[in-house]
Amino acid sequence: MRFQNCIFDLYGTLVDIHTDEGDPRLWEKLALFYGYYNASYTPDELRDAFHRAVAALEAGQTRLRQDAHECFPEIPIEEAFARLYREKGVEADRALAVHTGQFFRVLSTEYIRLYDGALELLRRLRAAGRGVYLLSNAQQIFTEYEVRALGLFPLFDAIYLSSACGCRKPDAAFFRLLLEEQRIDPETAVMIGNDGVTDIGGAHSAGLDTIYIRSNISPREPLPAADYVLERMDLARVGDILLDVP
Repeated sequence: MRFQNCIFDLYGTLVDIHTDEGDPRLWEKLALFYGYYNASYTPDELRDAFHRAVAALEAGQTRLRQDAHECFPEIPIEEAFARLYREKGVEADRALAVHTGQFFRVLSTEYIRLYDGALELLRRLRAAGRGVYLLSNAQQIFTEYEVRALGLFPLFDAIYLSSACGCRKPDAAFFRLLLEEQRIDPETAVMIGNDGVTDIGGAHSAGLDTIYIRSNISPREPLPAADYVLERMDLARVGDILLDVP
């Protein structure tokens, strides 16, 4: 049994998603929501204030990738939504900031769905006694709830999200955090992802084997030097590789 522990990326690997944070209707509806709590913004004013708040929280950080579905994975995004209330003299508690952020996420999401075979793959691995983990550059207040809504939550032994852990892929420290907390020998583990830099390069730096899947939302890049390369989405084949099925 070569791969005893399987570490998955989420978006572009198990979950297909498309978001549009530039949609003017999003900012119109979000401005109305803020108005419910006496924080009065025009849509354009709110959009600009949001980007300023995010920039302030990201100050001093270097972003390697910024895909829309990751939505500023380096920071707890709820803090940006809380700042927007304070700018209008409203003290919002964390619950309101989180709910505002989740409303933003729902408004910006055009679709979110599992790739064919995602549930079957995870169930197959668990039935075979493999450890199954999630390691994602993502916002906890979005992704934890999306994972639950899609039925994935009980299929992971543990979930690691960058906004909650204070580090992100491809930083080897993010991978090592999971390995150390779960007491996993890197030689027994494999990373499965759709990004040649953050998933594959980061995993290699932490001493992990890798499986790369080119999906519809993979970055445009040359095929990476992964241990296994799938040039199209095929989660059944991923399962065969993980379970040593010819």
